[in-house]
Amino acid sequence: MSKFINCGLFVTGTDTGVGKTRITAILAHLLNDRGRVVRPRKPVESGCQLGDAGLIPEDAVTLQAAAKSDELLTIICPYRFESALSPERAAALVGKSLTLEEVSAACRQGVTESDFLLVEGAGGFYSPLASGVLNADLAVALSLPVLLVAADRLGTIGQTLLAVEAIKRRGLTLAGVVLNQVAPAVDPQMDNAAELSRWLGEPVLVTGHFETGDDESELILANSVLKNLAERLADNWMP
Repeated sequence: MSKFINCGLFVTGTDTGVGKTRITAILAHLLNDRGRVVRPRKPVESGCQLGDAGLIPEDAVTLQAAAKSDELLTIICPYRFESALSPERAAALVGKSLTLEEVSAACRQGVTESDFLLVEGAGGFYSPLASGVLNADLAVALSLPVLLVAADRLGTIGQTLLAVEAIKRRGLTLAGVVLNQVAPAVDPQMDNAAELSRWLGEPVLVTGHFETGDDESELILANSVLKNLAERLADNWMP
């Protein structure tokens, strides 16, 4: 894995529902513990629930808490949509058309050179994010290293290899691959970690299964799997 040259990280997935938010939140927590000022960003979030104060972006709320951020939620997640569809489609349904310039500017708002910018995309690397804009386009616009999160399930090898190739074709640095166990159990005959490591030529990070809100499991995950990644991110962070 290459040395990180930018002050931040873009977290993407092979698909939706692979655990990007929880992995991003754990990294935010670990980086904060290492004295970094983390600026979490989930610039566009769809599938938001309607509350008394408007649409609530649950992923962004999770990142805000994990980073111990004092920023307003409107800065962390300025664009919110109710329909649980791709952000591009969800926005179109309410007559909104977001541009790459708007989304990238939202990520940079309030971020100084001494901050660590931690951006979570929406869906997969090639999922539509804004009008004619993919998550890949935002990662390139921000020039951040990319962490790829994949679910440990049947079919993930092909999805992961395709996503890794796409990331590299965009000229981006692959910060690592996290194989996330989203289901309580996996086929014992399956060994995605070993096969992906062989195909990629480097080890992947493997999580165990943990339930949302299970603080003890998250702490174990953070210390055993993502600790070294967080340390490398922090060490290569340049004020």
